Amino acid sequence: MSATLRVAAGALLNRRGKVLLARRAADAHQGGLWEFPGGKIEAGESESQALARELDEELGIELVTARPLIRVRHAYPDRVIDLAVWRVSRWRGEPWGRLGQALRWVAPERLEDYPMPAADRPVLAALRAKWGRGG
Repeated sequence: MSATLRVAAGALLNRRGKVLLARRAADAHQGGLWEFPGGKIEAGESESQALARELDEELGIELVTARPLIRVRHAYPDRVIDLAVWRVSRWRGEPWGRLGQALRWVAPERLEDYPMPAADRPVLAALRAKWGRGG
């Protein structure tokens, strides 16, 4: 088994109460599945620094306000992921797929309709707990 990959991802919520999902490239690990935007934390970066960098690289937005939502550790057959998901409540710019990836704004109750990597599944319960009570 390879080393643990540290990943920071953002759960962006828009003013209409929808969550942003991005589709992984077909040739990527877990290709074709939907996920919360983000990526690997580089050496020397904090989670929040990595999240800000990844949101700029993937979506062309500037992170303004985010706070930790949930941490998930998941072992796939070929790798272990340590996923830090942040709730992103404010950003500058309009998200777009800078890497050619499809994006969808999805109502929280419809998130389960989108196939996701196993590591992302626990995030859905955390989102329901937070956003279900307006938190």
